[in-house]
Amino acid sequence: MSQPDTLKTSQAADHELVAAAAGGNFASFEVEKVAFKDKLHRFFHSHPTAAPTIVLLLAILAFSSIVGERFLQPFNMSLILQQVTIIGILGIAQTLIILTAGIDLSVGAIMVLTSVVMGRMSIEVGLPPSAALAIGLLVGALAGFINGQLVTRFRLPPFIVTLGTWNIFFALNLWYSKSETIRSQAIDQAAPLLHWTGKTVELFGAKLSYGSLLMLALFFIVWYALNWTAWGRHVYATGDDPAAARLAGIRTDRVLLSVYVAAGFICAIGAWALIGRIGSVSPQAGMTANLDSITAVVIGGCSLFGGRGAIFGTLIGALIVGVFRNGLALAGVDVLWQEFTIGVLIIVAVGMDQWIRKV
Repeated sequence: MSQPDTLKTSQAADHELVAAAAGGNFASFEVEKVAFKDKLHRFFHSHPTAAPTIVLLLAILAFSSIVGERFLQPFNMSLILQQVTIIGILGIAQTLIILTAGIDLSVGAIMVLTSVVMGRMSIEVGLPPSAALAIGLLVGALAGFINGQLVTRFRLPPFIVTLGTWNIFFALNLWYSKSETIRSQAIDQAAPLLHWTGKTVELFGAKLSYGSLLMLALFFIVWYALNWTAWGRHVYATGDDPAAARLAGIRTDRVLLSVYVAAGFICAIGAWALIGRIGSVSPQAGMTANLDSITAVVIGGCSLFGGRGAIFGTLIGALIVGVFRNGLALAGVDVLWQEFTIGVLIIVAVGMDQWIRKV
């Protein structure tokens, strides 16, 4: 017998002796083999903004090849940012609500109502523009407080509550405004501060409006609040499991009320940006803003079941909507098919959220 064969026989005999001494019972450790699909699943669950970021980059590459250099020009990029400013600001408010497993159908109505309050307080009543702006912000916070009280004190479903207040706020808007539009010339003369968000600054060929810069600042502020404060952790905990959050000592009702008040306040800031964007105060503006804000949040990877999502995902979602609409328009696609594409994106985003939640 050769030396290697002798060595193998000796090692086998040693293993048999050890097994016999231990009763033949050994703990076996197997390395778990994770399939690529499961790795991808876990990655998207841990990074909720990864999927919308990939979609945004692919959309930019696709439209730059289809449309050409016009799409990637700095002016067109800044135009997309201006077009999504209102959706982005309302999307911030909507994200806070959806993170708590709720939904707010009244964000557009709050925005339009507060814009009318700002305009009429400065033009009709004659208050200083800063005072009119402050009153508008307070009205927005009050509207959010009403929503929050109905949800927390009376235990009404957020969907039903905000569906009702959506109609109430729009009715108040039409009553208070008398269905009249305040024209741009009147605002320029009496309250130029309300037009400040519509002014632009040029940077490397791009024209950035102050409203867009205000939107980006809001995203950073809310990002910091959600990720680096106790309040932000409480928001996520309340949306993920309210019962467990209460057992952990979190006052979930107080958290929910604060979220709705903050959302109403942010909607009022959106009203300021809306006045600068369209140049006037119209009671008919922003009729579909609530649905657009939900679209941005869902496409941005925020779960409709609460507790999961990132605020910058909403910005990416709003940019995806803006890129698709802008790119399809430059490609000569009819508006009908632009809306069709956005609808498909919404369904795909919700389906992906359902798949990610199964991790």
